[in-house]
Amino acid sequence: MFTECPPLVRQVLGEAVKTEMGSFRGHAIPGSFFIIGGLWWGTKSILKYACKKYKHTCYLDSKVLFHRLEILEGIVLIIMALIGICGEQFMPGGSYLTIYDYKEGQWNQLLGWQHCTMYFFFGLLGMANILCFTISSLPVSVTRLMLSNALFVEAFVFYNHTHGREMLDIYVHQLLVLVVTVTGLVAFMEFLMWKNVLLELLRSSLILLQGSWFWQVAFVLYPPSGRPEWDQKDHDNIMFLTICFCWHYAVALIIIFMTYTFVTWLVKSKLKRFCPSEVGLLKNAEREQESEDEM
Repeated sequence: MFTECPPLVRQVLGEAVKTEMGSFRGHAIPGSFFIIGGLWWGTKSILKYACKKYKHTCYLDSKVLFHRLEILEGIVLIIMALIGICGEQFMPGGSYLTIYDYKEGQWNQLLGWQHCTMYFFFGLLGMANILCFTISSLPVSVTRLMLSNALFVEAFVFYNHTHGREMLDIYVHQLLVLVVTVTGLVAFMEFLMWKNVLLELLRSSLILLQGSWFWQVAFVLYPPSGRPEWDQKDHDNIMFLTICFCWHYAVALIIIFMTYTFVTWLVKSKLKRFCPSEVGLLKNAEREQESEDEM
């Protein structure tokens, strides 16, 4: 029936379907958030490891500082989640908190609501961060469990995100589901094996990969004005994107390695001069009480 429409009507309907299915903004915003999160989590893990390894008597090795950073991280996660939800709901073309249009008799912007669901669970992760590091009776490892839950929900959402779409569209989202699922498994392993720096760095690299791939999907499916559109049915495009996905991961690993090199060099050689011995004496009692669920 769609193919029997006049060319102009067919073009208008095609653009309407494309707009309903998603947008450049809907992929670029979470991509930016995940890139920021991957860089932050990687840097924080390396900083903790370097401070513990070189045992500088400086304030950077204080558990109090890292606890405050965790609370700040939770606040930032909640803010990012709210920005993402508001962007999906109230930007032009959003659903404005209406999930069902009773006048039209149809669901309203369900893909945007799926994105909002993803943001909501990462907001819950932020709340868990704040509660676990302000209420001493709560185990800190709950934050890793909430992270894995948020990632599994994201994977489930995007697995059911591409019904009725073209081959290339489905494929790029399948790769996204793959990396999100693996990241969720790594985060759950962190919950079981607390304070394993290798798992933390692996998870950070996968978060970076996820963020950069969101941007790749945005440029492939919703190219900015003036850029040529990708042929959704060309198998060569799928072959190239398979290679491109591996390149994205290689870049993420290089970024983590460079961050590790810089942070360890900074802690080992540059921060020493800013660490008076008096600070170390004040923290001796604190270090004696260190346990595996702290820091």
